[in-house]
Amino acid sequence: MKLTRRSVLSSAAASTLIAPTFRARAQAKPVIKIGVINDQSGPYRDLNGPTSVICTKQAVQEFAAGGFDVQVLDADNQNKADVAVAIARQWIDQDGVDIVMDLAASSAALAVSNLCREKNKIALATSTATSDLTGKACTPNTIHWVFDTYMEARSTGGAMVKAGGDTWFMMYPNYAFGEALQRDTAAFVVKAGGKVLGAEPYPFPETTDFSTQLIKAQASGAKVLGFCGAGQDVVNMIKQAAEFGLNKKLSIAIMVGYTQDIRSIGLELAQGARLSESYYWDLNDRTRAFNDRIKGKVKLWPSMAQAGNYSATLHYLKTVQAMGAVEAKKDGAATVARMKAMPTDDDCFGKGLIREDGRKIHPVYLFEAKKPSESKHEWDLYKLIATTPADEAFRPLAELACPLIKA
Repeated sequence: MKLTRRSVLSSAAASTLIAPTFRARAQAKPVIKIGVINDQSGPYRDLNGPTSVICTKQAVQEFAAGGFDVQVLDADNQNKADVAVAIARQWIDQDGVDIVMDLAASSAALAVSNLCREKNKIALATSTATSDLTGKACTPNTIHWVFDTYMEARSTGGAMVKAGGDTWFMMYPNYAFGEALQRDTAAFVVKAGGKVLGAEPYPFPETTDFSTQLIKAQASGAKVLGFCGAGQDVVNMIKQAAEFGLNKKLSIAIMVGYTQDIRSIGLELAQGARLSESYYWDLNDRTRAFNDRIKGKVKLWPSMAQAGNYSATLHYLKTVQAMGAVEAKKDGAATVARMKAMPTDDDCFGKGLIREDGRKIHPVYLFEAKKPSESKHEWDLYKLIATTPADEAFRPLAELACPLIKA
């Protein structure tokens, strides 16, 4: 092609017009995108749902660091693995999401964890129970934050056997979460010298009627009824157990329970039930300070899973600041490795750390639901029974459950 004076001048003019656009883009702040995916319409809505999204945004607001912007997306996974993966894939491929968090149902969390490893993004589970996320299904791109089935079984199951509850009947939903929780709890009951006299699954989420399982529990002669469901299932089970009079004949162990559950059941029926959480609003000055900042923004005060979103988001943003947003966006596994290298500290969980297998470590607290006469207001629900130290609360690395950990 022959260059003419006109073509050269036209090219120069075009360059002049385009150059400011490139400079503007170069000066724009990088954007970190956080995707919160959980149950916003089903049985776990109160336990994560909108309050988890608000807690995530609270951490973003409080962090307020220069150098990069933060966007928070949220979606309802309907407790279905295929829905969760479809949303997460679109977020990553089309919307540029860097981290997918919350995750809720164990099946959904396991599926999203695999996707994030494939895409080299980050999966951060805060409302997921299965201990397999730091066991056989661990990846270098996943962190498990708040609790898991091993922790709940260790804190609640072991303690109740030591207190005399040495025979158990267990009920659990027939999917990954319930099966893992029943397995881990049974192991701790037996290890502590107890016996499991029966274990009965129920179809999830197809049923709200637990009469068949409760009749079997009553006939078993067990001292403890261990319920390995969560969310609305816990509420329904406790109310129906009261109708059978089992709350006066058996000790109730709620293997995954939250303040929202106890408030919904009411202390008249829930009193005496035991459960473990790693956060409670009235635990100490720091937890009360966090609750004071968030309670005016939510309909339900946060429990441990929702507080976990605040905690995990804050630590992730600190890591992004330390690495630089551009570098953090490039490599999810490298960002997770940096998160593990940095100690954690926030008002909800205090000081802690993230182990090599992706397990976030902090103390765990065994609570008992108060009697109505002991409660001062609708969210004054627990009395502290025992504390399991951080280094004892979760599955030890020595068991080499995660294939990333070498002997």
